Amino acid sequence: MSRQKPWKFVLLGVVGVVAVAAYHLLSRPSLDRYEAIELGAAPPGPDLRVTFLGVSTLLFRDATAAVLVDGFFTRPAALQTWRGTIGPDSDRITAGLALGGIHELDAVVTAHSHYDHAMDAPEVAKRTGAMLVGSPSTANIAKGWGLDDAHVHVVHGVDTLRFGDLKVTLVPSMHFPHGIAMGEITAPLVPPAAATDYKEGGSFSILIERAGRSVLVQSSAGYVTGALAGRHADVVYLGVGLLGEKDGDYREAYWRQVVSAVGARRVVPIHWDDFTRALDEPLLPIVHALDDLDVSMSFVMARAATEHVEVRWPVLGVAADPFAGL
Repeated sequence: MSRQKPWKFVLLGVVGVVAVAAYHLLSRPSLDRYEAIELGAAPPGPDLRVTFLGVSTLLFRDATAAVLVDGFFTRPAALQTWRGTIGPDSDRITAGLALGGIHELDAVVTAHSHYDHAMDAPEVAKRTGAMLVGSPSTANIAKGWGLDDAHVHVVHGVDTLRFGDLKVTLVPSMHFPHGIAMGEITAPLVPPAAATDYKEGGSFSILIERAGRSVLVQSSAGYVTGALAGRHADVVYLGVGLLGEKDGDYREAYWRQVVSAVGARRVVPIHWDDFTRALDEPLLPIVHALDDLDVSMSFVMARAATEHVEVRWPVLGVAADPFAGL
């Protein structure tokens, strides 16, 4: 009887290890554990409603005004994003606006100028008659798209604007420190362009106040020490993308400088979904190879419990009362 050559067993073992590793890296955390804490739909009414539309695109609307944070709907596929050029997709923008029930807006406020926040914003502003609010880099995205300067408000430092009963304050912040596509956009950016051409251009914490209550949008898991001191928000829509890749000290500092700093009583995680998937597909977390939502959320849940902060989960396309039950 012939004997099996040892190298065959070694090869089989290597293939098995590679297959298991690949499966893990390309798998995704489950969202089942968050069904019990979903922020459900609120009945129609004149008070503030917030609709989550993926990443950190959030519609704030009451009887007097409608303000959209970011307005990113194109969500180009991964291969196109990594190896080609991207630009606003008209059909996907139409579908995204329909999902949010958006016809007219007072403002589109961009948290920073990466493509997953600002690429679609000029077209959304053009279609809805909105003022586009953002950094000088966002203004150059608008110029490249042909949006009239009269419909662009450039933010320098802390800036406060009012739209109906909504008071919107932008406070300079810091992006999550991943080092990709940082810097400024210094000339009009005409798409299609590489994803990395959409440089960060400075980030903002966005505070939205109405009738004595307030919501903070922290789209990226970065912070500036002391930047939010003295400000208050009942609810924080908290960016958790890539937070699982940082160490415990960073996560503690992020929570302290954002959530604790404003005395929040509720946190709603955002920027956890894989934005290379279209909005007509179910929202899924980013794959383990790039992030670990389970690590991020385990931290958020544990930290929230120690400060008696409630954690609620956003549901795509659902207009929710951010203060319900508080």
